[in-house]
Amino acid sequence: MMRIEIIANHSVEENILEALEEEQAGKYYTKFPMVYGVGSSGPRMGDAIWPEENFALVIWCEEEEARRIARAVAAVKERFPDEGIKLFAPDL
Repeated sequence: MMRIEIIANHSVEENILEALEEEQAGKYYTKFPMVYGVGSSGPRMGDAIWPEENFALVIWCEEEEARRIARAVAAVKERFPDEGIKLFAPDL
């Protein structure tokens, strides 16, 4: 089993969930609906100064499903390169 974490801007949440569905991956997940922090794409604090917010998905899966998840996330990142989409996973 592998633990996969996806952290991304709310603006692409539906795109990521649709991409996972297309890859038939990530059907079971835990969602953290509001995640704040600072990453390479800038602060996401949900306040008046940094109003954007992220969400996070945590998925436990086998390696083959993890590869499909990585493909799905990469496809969304390609479409939205400036939205702060991150995938944290063991080497795939």
